[in-house]
Amino acid sequence: MSFKTFFNSIREGLSGIKRHPFVTIASITTILLMLIVLSIFFIFSANARSIMRKLGQQPPIEVYMKLQVSDEELSQTEMLIHQDARIIEVVRRSPEENYYNFKSNLGDSQSILDEFDYNMYLPYTFSVRISDPSLGDEVVSRLETLPGVSKVSRESRVMDVLERAGRYVNIGTAAASVLLFVIALFIISTMVRISVYSRANEIEIMKFVGATNAYIRMPYVVEGALIGLISAVCAWAVTIIMYKILYTNVMANVDITSFYAILPVKSVIWWVLGLTLITGILIGGIGSGISVRKYIKV
Repeated sequence: MSFKTFFNSIREGLSGIKRHPFVTIASITTILLMLIVLSIFFIFSANARSIMRKLGQQPPIEVYMKLQVSDEELSQTEMLIHQDARIIEVVRRSPEENYYNFKSNLGDSQSILDEFDYNMYLPYTFSVRISDPSLGDEVVSRLETLPGVSKVSRESRVMDVLERAGRYVNIGTAAASVLLFVIALFIISTMVRISVYSRANEIEIMKFVGATNAYIRMPYVVEGALIGLISAVCAWAVTIIMYKILYTNVMANVDITSFYAILPVKSVIWWVLGLTLITGILIGGIGSGISVRKYIKV
C-alpha cells in the first residue's frame, strides 16, 4: 500500500467519524465502558497477584517451643533450623518478647495483662522465612520433628483466599470482556452499515473504476481504529483518575511496605495504557474490517 493510499484512508476515516456523530458517540461510549471494566479487572487482578507474591515470599511459619523448654533443646533446635538450606531467615523471640508484642496489639485494653506470668504460659518461638513457598509443607514437616518443638503453624488461609480471588477475577475479566466485545462489535457493525449505505453510490463508482477490495475497506478499518484509539485514551484517563482516588484513600493508614499495600499508581499506569490502546484499536479496527466485508459486496 502506498503512502498516498494510506493517508487517503486516514482522511476518509476521519470524515466517516464526522459524518455520523451519534453513531460515533455510541461506538466510543460502548468501547469506553468495555475498556474501563477491563482495566478495573486488570488492576484488581494485578494487586491480588502482588499481595500473593509478597505473602508467598514470606510465608508466616511460626515454630512454638514447649513450655519450660531447656536451654539445651532451645539451642539445638535453633542450630538445626539454621542448617536447613531452604530457610533464609529465622527470628527467635523469647516469652517476654511475645508477651509485649501480644500486649501491644490489645491497644487500650492491654492493662488486663499487667499481672500475667508470661514465663509460665508463653513459649519461645521462631519465625521462619523460606526461599520458596512451594517448599512450605516439607519445611513444616521437618520442623515438627525437631527437639523441644510443641507445634508448627503455617497460616495459609490468606493465601487460599487470595488465590481464589485471583481465579475469580480472571474468570470475571474474561466473561465481561467477551460480553462487552460482542456489544462493541454490534455497535461498530451498525456504524459501518450506516456509513456504507450513505456512501453506496460512491462505493459503486469506486468498484466500477477498478478499486480493490482492500482500498475500499481500509477507510472503514481506519475509522474503527480511530474510534478505538479515542475510547482507549478516555478509558485510560478515567481509570487512572479513579485508581488515584482509591489509592489515596486506601493507603492513608497503610504503610507502603506492608504486605497488604496496593500497587502505586506509577506501577500500573503504563500497563493500563498499553492494555487499553491495544484492545481498543484491535476492537475498532478488526470489528470494522469484519463488518464491512458483510455489508460491501465486493
